[in-house]
Amino acid sequence: MFKKITLKNGLRIILVPQKSSQTVTVLVLVGTGSKYEKKDISGISHFLEHMFFKGTKERPSPLDVAQTLDEVGGMYNAFTSQEYTGYFAKVASGHFNLALDWVSDIFLNSTLPKKEIEKEKGVIIEEINMNYDNPMSYIQTLWLRLLYGDQPAGWDIAGTKEVVSKITRKRLLDYRKRQYVAEKTVVAVAGNFREEVAERALKRYFSRTKTGRPMKKPEVVEKQNSPNVLVHFRQTDQSHLCLGVRAFNLFHPKRYTQEVLAVILGGMMSSRLFQKIRTELGIAYYINAVSEVDPDTGTLFTQAGLDNKNLEKGILAILDEYKRISQEKVPPRELKRAKEYIKGKTSLSLEASDARASFYAAQELLENRILTPEEIFRKIDRISQEDILELASEIFKPERLNLALIGPFKNKEKFQKLLKRL
Repeated sequence: MFKKITLKNGLRIILVPQKSSQTVTVLVLVGTGSKYEKKDISGISHFLEHMFFKGTKERPSPLDVAQTLDEVGGMYNAFTSQEYTGYFAKVASGHFNLALDWVSDIFLNSTLPKKEIEKEKGVIIEEINMNYDNPMSYIQTLWLRLLYGDQPAGWDIAGTKEVVSKITRKRLLDYRKRQYVAEKTVVAVAGNFREEVAERALKRYFSRTKTGRPMKKPEVVEKQNSPNVLVHFRQTDQSHLCLGVRAFNLFHPKRYTQEVLAVILGGMMSSRLFQKIRTELGIAYYINAVSEVDPDTGTLFTQAGLDNKNLEKGILAILDEYKRISQEKVPPRELKRAKEYIKGKTSLSLEASDARASFYAAQELLENRILTPEEIFRKIDRISQEDILELASEIFKPERLNLALIGPFKNKEKFQKLLKRL
């Protein structure tokens, strides 16, 4: 069970007690990310996230910020997505007050020292370089670029090196003032804590969150009439690819069917693509299928790393599985296995207080409602063989296919021809 509290300023608090846990997590999510940015500040959400670790009035240096939770063996971090930015601390339950004080301090009181901004530009540029040098990571950046092109949904969350190097303290302060407002903020506490104590403390800390009218994100432009291919030439021994389709968003009634479909295709070791590509053909070490759902976008894709000489064989094998699942009903036992896999993995993950905090806070922030795991499981249980077949036949069509590829190739025409063979 959980409890939701809305403060007078519009900020929402979610309490998720778990007496069996030995830990507690305090998480703040603010509803702004790279989809809210303009081109001349692309990457500013991520930059600001970094700067919240650089000092507050109470903890004036980066070392002061870091030492606070290091001294009690706590876990702490932050993250930026297209939709939101998050800050959290996870500690042994006896250190709840310290975790809450730390999270609220960096969220509300970060000073954004100018000298640290200039240094952090170099850190972020190296993060961009690291992502570029890792094809398993960079292929997902290219996947979004292929689908959405030159609009916020298609930009790298970290921005570009050119834009990052020009971001000023004033721009960071302006962006924080505009976007970090109470009505766009959810604070979740999950784990072993005393509810009455936590509620009083949270109200005391976060009632100071400012109100305002944040920028709205631009509408995502979706346009595709034929197979799309993006080839990024690189002299590698292994080709990395994302091959899939535009699908359904967070609010679509088929989102759970889409998740089950992805698991059947490549979400577990007994899935079709894993068994075909890795076990039977032996041409890939990693292969998986992913369903991504956001409030305004959704995709289903397969990601894999293949020896260059086996690239065409691998692409055709993936397409064969797309075709098969869109023409034949999934056997009852296979469908049941996928459903139980999702329910089991979800239940296991939610034993951790940080996962529980994210599970509840993200729903509240993005959907403005919360479903319990049991409510979600009931939706999954209702998915039929016919639902899977109908969804697969709807999305797996040649004109909806997209292929992002990193490898020693320059000609994309041959890959476009392959996609038409679906």
